[in-house]
Amino acid sequence: MDKLRAMEVFVATVDAGSFAAAATALNLSAVMVGKHIHAIETQLGARLLERTTRRHRLTDIGAAYVERCRDVLATVQTADGVVDSLHTVPQGILRITAPVSFGAHRLTPVIGDYLAAHPQVKVDLSLNDRVVDLAEEGFDCGVRMSRTLDDRLIARPLAMSRMFAVASPSWIARYGMPAHPSELEGHALLNFAVWGPSHIWRFARGDDVVKVPVRGQFSTNNGQALLSAAIAGVGVIMQADALLAPAIAAGHVVQLLPDWELPTRAVHIVRLPEVRPSAKLRSFIDFALTRLG
Repeated sequence: MDKLRAMEVFVATVDAGSFAAAATALNLSAVMVGKHIHAIETQLGARLLERTTRRHRLTDIGAAYVERCRDVLATVQTADGVVDSLHTVPQGILRITAPVSFGAHRLTPVIGDYLAAHPQVKVDLSLNDRVVDLAEEGFDCGVRMSRTLDDRLIARPLAMSRMFAVASPSWIARYGMPAHPSELEGHALLNFAVWGPSHIWRFARGDDVVKVPVRGQFSTNNGQALLSAAIAGVGVIMQADALLAPAIAAGHVVQLLPDWELPTRAVHIVRLPEVRPSAKLRSFIDFALTRLG
């Protein structure tokens, strides 16, 4: 027996005054109304209604029980209303994961504008260059920069990320501006540890592809640390435009080989395949797509 449904039928019967009237109100048969009430009485071991041919009367137990049923049904209705509200009004804590550079330089300003538009939402942004399991670690959505995506996730294209090779003006003054990627061989190319210990930079111009192995003395898993090392003249780095564009504009580093292309990566925003995602998640994804897409 569905206890809540039986309570609902019982309350409706009391309010309507008869089984037949309750049946009409609930779009049930009078027999089914009787079965629901009989099931409750059997479970309780007490009679709730004294029946007559046309009417019924609450017993003392029934009068007390119907008020408790009203309380229970009101509580359930309130709980359902909370869920509906979460699906219609953006509110609560939104947990987002993103790569460090993209999250810090591109996503954070968007989040700031989103929060201004949705004051009932709080954002918990976790920046990490490793691939995060959304379900395992409790994130609502994430930003991924990868050629392959987990097919268990729903992914939306968010932006394109260009890669640049840069060095400081002091490095260029010491070694000169390279005219061809092969001229970088033998120089200190600083490694982004996330890409592995034997990473190769691939420069392309038309059909011409040049592969340059990374053999620098410095390696880190943090893009900002790489940029700081490049600005200090430690060596050449390759990173995404989200991190490097402000430093290039400020003259802290200079783009090398601008007529050669480095790999471009698609940036996606991903979420778990919920049938009905919350309003905070839907609204944020739509907002981010509008601003960055």
